[in-house]
Amino acid sequence: MAQAPSNTPSAEAPWASRREVSGRHLLRRMLPWLGLALLVSLISWGLWPKPVLVESGTVVRGALTVHVSEEGKTRIRNRYIVAAPVAGTMRRVGLKPGDPVEAGTTVLTTIGPHAIPMLDPRARAQAEAVVAMSEATVKRAAESLEAAREALRLAEADRDRMRSVTKDGTLSASDRDRMEADAAIKAAEVRAANFALQVAEHELSNARAALARPTPSAAESPIELKSPVSGVVLNVMLESETVVAPGTAILEVGDPTDIEIEAEILSRDAVAIRPGDNVEVDHWGGAMPLKAKVRRIEPAAFTKISALGVEEQRVYVLADLIDPPEQSKALGDRFRVEARVAVWHSDDTIVAPAGALFREGNLWKTFVHRDGRAALVTVEAGHTDGRRTEILSGLKPGDKVLLHPPDTVTDGTAVVEREGDGG
Repeated sequence: MAQAPSNTPSAEAPWASRREVSGRHLLRRMLPWLGLALLVSLISWGLWPKPVLVESGTVVRGALTVHVSEEGKTRIRNRYIVAAPVAGTMRRVGLKPGDPVEAGTTVLTTIGPHAIPMLDPRARAQAEAVVAMSEATVKRAAESLEAAREALRLAEADRDRMRSVTKDGTLSASDRDRMEADAAIKAAEVRAANFALQVAEHELSNARAALARPTPSAAESPIELKSPVSGVVLNVMLESETVVAPGTAILEVGDPTDIEIEAEILSRDAVAIRPGDNVEVDHWGGAMPLKAKVRRIEPAAFTKISALGVEEQRVYVLADLIDPPEQSKALGDRFRVEARVAVWHSDDTIVAPAGALFREGNLWKTFVHRDGRAALVTVEAGHTDGRRTEILSGLKPGDKVLLHPPDTVTDGTAVVEREGDGG
């Protein structure tokens, strides 16, 4: 017997299952498109321009001083080199660098006569030969003197006999004159022979002295070299006992309280320096810089090789300390310092951080932070001290400029200041 169709809820129509399968299929077909849309959104968000993180500084009005900074050194103004006035044996110098000396009182060293140098065998043989030759010369001169004396005696005897003849006409006048002249000539020859003998004896003494080695006598007192100024010993050139020649440098003295500053300035910077300019002496060992004034700019430059091997023309600039503190008395000769010479100053000018300016062609430009964006501005720059630059036109006090802007910053770029910045 056939059953009738059931109308219970469990009984479903065939088309009902087909609609449910079509909905899941549609969802699966939409998922890739939803993922693609999400990916495009992420890429768009990543490529969307973000503000550039920058640092900024403020343009202000204030004082500006331009310095020329170079390494320098201290120098004792007046240095005295004590040299040997005569040749002799210098005694050992007992003073050391830094020892105090008093003008006209402190004996630096003494110089006495030095012993005759020893002769080598060849020189001794030559000296002995000279002595023998001198002795022979003395003997020859003595014999010549004796012969001259005999000739003089004969001439005088003839003259005396001639004078004893008083009868006129016995001798002619010419014969009388000849005998008188002959006697005078013989007398002169005796005197000449006597002088020749003395010369020969002196030559013999000289030749014998070359062989002898006499020791200095106590009567020959040494020469004392005393300090020309009050101060300290700066340098000892010769310390041990030695034989010195005239003009040999022995030691150097000076007054350490008479200090000046010597700076080697590039010639292109030295042309802007004038006597009387203020100088700050830093890195000398104290907490505060010393004050000084330029006294002289030497007119001649010199060539110096820099650490990079570049030839530079430099000029010595000398400065005097002004009211140095008690601590600065520890400075000595040739101590290293850093000299900062003020070459330009203004009490009231517009200044901007030097790191905010950059060159574009022949123009100075900077980025100004306005309403969250960077605005490119052309400025006219003046003097600079390396940290701040004088602004002649293009900026006004209160403007915020970007410090060292990166290459990604252009005119109109969105920027945001780094936290804690803005000073």
